[in-house]
Amino acid sequence: MNDATRNPREPHHEPTRTDRLLAALGGLVSAYVSLAVADLVASRVRPEAGPVPAVGGAVVDRTPAALKEWAIRAFGESDKAVLQLGILLLLALLALAVGLLALRHRALGTAAVAAFGVLGALAAVTRPDSESAVDAVPSLVGAAAGALLLYALTGRLLTPRPGTARPGTAGADRRGFLVVAASTGLAATGAAALGRAVGSPVQENAAASRDALRLPRPDSPAPAVPAGARLDVPGLGPFVTPNRDFYRVDTALLVPKVDADRWRLRVHGLGVRAERTLTLRELMARPTVERDITLCCVSNEVGGPLVGNARWLGVPLAPLLREAGVRPPSEGGPADQLVARSVDGMTVGTPVEAVMDGRDALLAFGMNGEPLPFAHGFPVRMVVPGLYGYVSACKWIESIELTTFDAYDAYWVPRGWAAQAPVKTQSRIDTPRAGASPAAGTVMVAGVAWAQHRGIRRVQVRIDDGPWQDARLAAEDGADTWRQWVHPWVATPGRHTLTVRATDGTGVTQPERRTDTMPDGAQGWHSVVVTVEGR
Repeated sequence: MNDATRNPREPHHEPTRTDRLLAALGGLVSAYVSLAVADLVASRVRPEAGPVPAVGGAVVDRTPAALKEWAIRAFGESDKAVLQLGILLLLALLALAVGLLALRHRALGTAAVAAFGVLGALAAVTRPDSESAVDAVPSLVGAAAGALLLYALTGRLLTPRPGTARPGTAGADRRGFLVVAASTGLAATGAAALGRAVGSPVQENAAASRDALRLPRPDSPAPAVPAGARLDVPGLGPFVTPNRDFYRVDTALLVPKVDADRWRLRVHGLGVRAERTLTLRELMARPTVERDITLCCVSNEVGGPLVGNARWLGVPLAPLLREAGVRPPSEGGPADQLVARSVDGMTVGTPVEAVMDGRDALLAFGMNGEPLPFAHGFPVRMVVPGLYGYVSACKWIESIELTTFDAYDAYWVPRGWAAQAPVKTQSRIDTPRAGASPAAGTVMVAGVAWAQHRGIRRVQVRIDDGPWQDARLAAEDGADTWRQWVHPWVATPGRHTLTVRATDGTGVTQPERRTDTMPDGAQGWHSVVVTVEGR
């Protein structure tokens, strides 16, 4: 490039180190303003249409199952927050690079910001939960704001102050650059804070509908939990898991907040005599049942925390399906798979036979005496005892389609998980915890065991390589809930390994060898190592 073709606003010399630092800062501030503006617009359109949730959702959908499992093991229920942080860090690095690019090629750097906005818009409108092309607006508006700001900031670095010789020298308007960067950054922060304070109309309507919801009295109440089902052992978790502590594993970066007044459930597909669409009011007017059911995530490792027990209120699913003309395969029905679809596009495939074999398969709208929390599926979710959540427990459900396993693979199946996954028998030591240092003497070893829809018949504990000893089982609340157990151990000083195993209600004892969670759930004995201190 010679002087005749060079843009007269570009520097004629190599930028200084200070120029480059400010240019990189300009890229970072522009990206921040772009995201803040996009989030503000998304709060008025639909929060899920924001660039970070949209791009993050696309990343989740394309993440290999093994990497997803690693994230759950490493970060637990914080995996989504870590993903979003990772996206923001990557955007920050790209923003720094774009700022440097704009210092040399102002138009090209500005175009790069616009390109990121287009990518965010494409991610938003191609998400399964996208409702219209309006979902592209937040990313496009945010990108426009960021691109204009970067163009203006770069211009400050390329424009000399009055009295300086030429652009790009020490006379560049750095003070003006800092004033513009700081003022727009503060304005964007204020706008974002205002957007959060005002809130999203969509989310406000959803919250209001939940607050106004009054759960019906169950036509079939759950039996009272037997007094002996709860063991009073320090360190042992509660028999009923509080809603705030109940595990959450799903792919939604933003928890869907659905307006209960607008919610609809569609029942359709193979073997359905007449398609049906129900409102929440119509669903709640049906005979209701209340049941204690333990749910477990297939990603739960041996001894893991991704399991919880709650009292669910809802309507039985089987009668609803029969009214629509559905028959299970054992009765000659053509559909062997029920595909539940969530408002965020998640699909969950459940065996029709399991839903209609007499177990308490529910469309639940209540959890532990209150409407479902948003994080756990408000207004309605599926609960099917005896199956892992990814093949049974669809949250934020809006559609039930009858089909076959040969015809359709639900969300997790192409990602390496089994199409059908009954819960495996598991047991866990809650106390003492691994690495604990109890004092010598009697130590209460306690925990839980579960084999939903089969129940727990026996739990045994082994100290080091000694014989298996029967633990005392708490009273059974039902075959669909976990069961607490305790074993008094006369502990001697030194390092010891404690191991537990359970036998389900059919007489089958869980195997010793540990397996991975993929493709259909982990199995194996849980062990903890403790060091007993002398008195």
